[in-house]
Amino acid sequence: MHFAVLVFACVATMTTFALDNGLMRTPPMGWLAWERYRCDIDCKNDPKNCISENLFIDMADRLFEDGWKELGYVYVNIDDCWSSMERDKDGQLQPDPNRFPGGIRKLARYMHDRGLKLGIYGDIGTHTCGGYPGTTLDKIEIDAQTLADWEVDMFKFDGCYSNALMQELGYPLMSKALNATGRPIAYSCSWPAYQGGLPPKVNYTQLGQICNLWRNYGDIQDSWNSVLNIADWFFENQDVLAPAAGPGRWNDPDMLVIGDFGLSMDQSRSQMALWAIMAAPLFMSNDLRTISSGARSILQNKMIISINQDPLGIQGRRILKEKIGIEVFWRPLSNNASALVFFSRRTDMPYRYKTSLSKLNYTTGIYKFTDVYTGQTDVLKDSTEFVVSVNPTGVVMWYVSAPGKLQYHPFIRRDKLHRQTYDAEENTLPRVFL
Repeated sequence: MHFAVLVFACVATMTTFALDNGLMRTPPMGWLAWERYRCDIDCKNDPKNCISENLFIDMADRLFEDGWKELGYVYVNIDDCWSSMERDKDGQLQPDPNRFPGGIRKLARYMHDRGLKLGIYGDIGTHTCGGYPGTTLDKIEIDAQTLADWEVDMFKFDGCYSNALMQELGYPLMSKALNATGRPIAYSCSWPAYQGGLPPKVNYTQLGQICNLWRNYGDIQDSWNSVLNIADWFFENQDVLAPAAGPGRWNDPDMLVIGDFGLSMDQSRSQMALWAIMAAPLFMSNDLRTISSGARSILQNKMIISINQDPLGIQGRRILKEKIGIEVFWRPLSNNASALVFFSRRTDMPYRYKTSLSKLNYTTGIYKFTDVYTGQTDVLKDSTEFVVSVNPTGVVMWYVSAPGKLQYHPFIRRDKLHRQTYDAEENTLPRVFL
């Protein structure tokens, strides 16, 4: 079909519709191949790490046998470079026959037999980012049906080798096509990442109607600079991004690189804490066969996972950015609870940060808190000053509950918290939590 005729046909048939699949009411969790394994297809010389069915079976076994699945890590996601370089005789996508000899449906059933889910990758352009066949406008319906026939549970739709018009038409059309298959398939859109991530080019109201999650920004790399750059962008634009998130529709700052090579343990704790505050999808990209006990303890921290998975689904915010290099983040949770993160951008030494819950706009009352990394629990009056010692590039993270209704009404402008009136208690020493 001539491209101009195809575009006219697409526009003529498009109506307002929502992604009616009822999926991902909390942020999805699982394992994703890309950051750690990229497009390694050299199975002759690197059989354990190449993009093949064996790699995904290995990771599924680890999720199933090592306690990950019970914590919510259920998705096993194939990224780019899985397919053959050519479609089959019927025009359908097909996996590389040497690296996926059993086919995708068999792999999906392997996951399902273990209570896991299979995700797969495609691209709206002429080719994927790795140069494999893309899903152009004329292929959307056939590819959506292929995914359903394969019993796939999640589809990530990238945007390489496409243009703004193809994206404007194709992302909603794929949503509609996935719905039409009758199989619930979670839908991850990379559309905003290719349009700068912000209005007016990005319509987050529309994204929430057609996608379950979306990549807003560039790919994460295995480095602290990359993690910090992504976190900075998300929190600097929180007034736009936070309202877009909620049950079934999530901002995606990209994968967790905890357990790889680029982060210290403190930095790993920081990524986990900040992603939990953001209500971000938790997709690990690491080698679960050899992961260290320290990285495992961070990724399997039940309290942080419960914060991330809070059913209210409200994305948290940065509420203070101090000149001394300390930042404070806050997220409201169910049952009038909340999460607080004290984060240090400093690189010199642990910093003793003094504040009080009242200064952070908590109302009068007595609050119980738990340090999610140490397990320490204590009780604080809102007006009692306390000190937290935060390691360089590290965090202290609290789960805060209160006996009464928690009322928090921050007024934030340009990353500055405009506080309620506060009268410090006289002749009191701050509580110290190390």
